[in-house]
Amino acid sequence: MALNSSNLFRSQPFDGVLLKWRRGKSRVMAKPLKLQGVDDELQKILDANMDEAPARRRAREAFKHIQLGIDHILFKTPPNGLKMKESYEVNSRGLEIFSKSWLPETSHPKAMVFFCHGYGDTCTFFAEGIARKLASHGYGVFAMDYPGFGLSEGLHCYIHSFDRLVDDVIEQYTKIKEDPDFRTLPCFLFGQSMGGAVALKMHLKQPNAWSGACLVAPMCKIADDMVPPWILKQILIGMANILPKQKLVPQKDLAEAAFRDIKKRKLTPYNVIAYKDKPRLRTALEMLRITAEIEQNLEKVSLPILILHGENDIVTDPSVSRALYEKASSSDKKIIIYKDAGHSLLEGEPDDMILRVFSDIVSWLDEHTNYTAC
Repeated sequence: MALNSSNLFRSQPFDGVLLKWRRGKSRVMAKPLKLQGVDDELQKILDANMDEAPARRRAREAFKHIQLGIDHILFKTPPNGLKMKESYEVNSRGLEIFSKSWLPETSHPKAMVFFCHGYGDTCTFFAEGIARKLASHGYGVFAMDYPGFGLSEGLHCYIHSFDRLVDDVIEQYTKIKEDPDFRTLPCFLFGQSMGGAVALKMHLKQPNAWSGACLVAPMCKIADDMVPPWILKQILIGMANILPKQKLVPQKDLAEAAFRDIKKRKLTPYNVIAYKDKPRLRTALEMLRITAEIEQNLEKVSLPILILHGENDIVTDPSVSRALYEKASSSDKKIIIYKDAGHSLLEGEPDDMILRVFSDIVSWLDEHTNYTAC
């Protein structure tokens, strides 16, 4: 069913479907809460419009010490013994990209891990804790904020083309891989949620470029309960042609959907530069398009993979992770489905589950570091 702009805005039944979705099944994410211990001046920074990178950078600079001091197991790993570096670099499209690295201070890294973050996220909050944990086990960890995400330049959480975003990630990480200090090391992709789709697309574009991939709740398909009804989706497709950047897509509260541990869920507002508004039209449609494409090409996945998914994930579909495991042509593949766990396996679960998932990741990386190379 194709919709054009002339019938799109005149149709009252369509408006009714949209209102029903917004009021009933959907719970739109609330504005950031006032954080404990934050004065009025800092609150102004927190409440600023984060659409452009300068505002996000000011917010991160003002809150980074507060963030790292919150009571979450990810921030219990001290930075002692790690070399950390942050940088900005203009890419071939003229966009200033933020990246960060975490390296063992007194030894050469045994392998390189390239982090691909999730939807609306950044590599400077929960990813910081994940990276420190991996680096403390001897791995060199490299992360970047995609264009329009986190501290990188671009309209906040706007994806005009998922393929172009993937090309930007490939460009950034290829430069690092070509560094003489790292060129001979095994190199692994680490993709969380939407980052799992980024990692898989990187592999499909570069079939022989990576030693393996660890995929945590990968977005091979968005769970049916998170997708608007078919008729509303057709409306949004029509609207995206004329209002691609508008924040109009209904959405459930992602923190509530993704974080099983209620105490940890209450910490999500501290991720002050995460995207918290309704998804932009073009972004939502690109995510639906790319997951459909990946789902149709699972058999082309050929690199060693570790797939980790929570049994009760209602954000990305664990059944498609099972399909990825079954259909991938990889001779070296492993899947772990965690009973009772939700979407955010490394951020939103009880401490014992987070430690278990980390142990599984490090064990797999250790097993594959001894005999693989880029």
